Amino acid sequence: MSDEPPRIAGPVAHPRKPRILPPPGAWDTHAHIFGPPDKFPYTAGRGYTPPDAPAENFIALLDHLGFARGVAVQGNAHGYDNRVLLDALARYPQRLRGVAITDTRIKPETLRDWHTIGMRGLRFHLFSDAGKPGYVRGVGLDVFEVFRKVMAELGWVMQIFCDWRLMQDLAPVVRAIARDMPVIVDHMLHIPAARGIGDANFQVLLKLVGEGHAHVKLSAPYRMSARFPDYPDAKPFHDALVSANPERLMWGTDWPHPSIAAQVMPDDGHLLDLLMDWTPDAGARRRILVDTPQRLFGG
Repeated sequence: MSDEPPRIAGPVAHPRKPRILPPPGAWDTHAHIFGPPDKFPYTAGRGYTPPDAPAENFIALLDHLGFARGVAVQGNAHGYDNRVLLDALARYPQRLRGVAITDTRIKPETLRDWHTIGMRGLRFHLFSDAGKPGYVRGVGLDVFEVFRKVMAELGWVMQIFCDWRLMQDLAPVVRAIARDMPVIVDHMLHIPAARGIGDANFQVLLKLVGEGHAHVKLSAPYRMSARFPDYPDAKPFHDALVSANPERLMWGTDWPHPSIAAQVMPDDGHLLDLLMDWTPDAGARRRILVDTPQRLFGG
C-alpha cells in the first residue's frame, strides 16, 4: 500500500553474550513486542512499521542476557490495542509484566482485569509544540486523570515518555502524582547529550530523583547520543542520576530499538556491558537491576 509507513530496521539478530551477567532476579524493564501482524495488526496512523518482534523473541533475549524477568511496554505501532501485550503476559506469567498505552475506549475498571494478567502501569506521552510527532502517538495527562484513581488503588506505575523541554514545567505535576503512585521517566529524559547535564530541565529531573519523587529508566543512551557504539557523551547523565539516588533507577534494553537505523543498531549484549562499566558498584547494580523493578513490577 502506498500509505504504508516506512519499515524500520530490526534488532541485532545474534547479540553478544555480556561479559558480566546481571545478578540473580534481574529485570529488563523496557522492551516492546510487535506482531505478528496477522494476529495483532499494526494500527492505522502509526509512524513506522516494525519487523515482527514477538514475545518469544523477547523471552529468548532475556535468557541470553541472563535476566529473570522483563517489562513489555506497549509499542506505538500497535496504538491503543493492547492485545499483543495481554497475550504475552498470559503466556509468560512468571517472566513478564506489562505497561499499556490506552485512551478512554476502555473503562477504568478494566485495569483491574488487566492487573490479574500482569499489567502494572500505563504509559503517557508528553510533547512540546516543538517536539510533536506527525503521527498518532500516545495519550496525555487528560487521559491519565481518567485512570488515576484505579491506578493508585492497584499500585500501578505512571510511566511518561517526556519531551525534555517540558521537565521544568512538569515538576509540580510529577511531585503531586508521586504522592499517589510511582512516576517513571523514560530513557534518561531522552535529552540530547550535547546539551550537557547542566541543562535546566535535566537538573530539575535530578532534583526529583534525588528527593524520591521520580524514577528514571537508565535506558536507550543511543537515543541521546550519536557516538555509536559506546555513547560516551551519554555517560555523564547516567552518572549524575546514579549519584542523585540509585534507589530510584532501573534499566532496560529498549529492544527491539524502534526507529534506529540498521548501521547504528545497538547490540543488546553491549548495552548491558555499558551499564556494568558505567555502574561499577555492585550494590548500585543490584538496586537498579533487581530491587527497584521488583518493588515496582514484581507483585
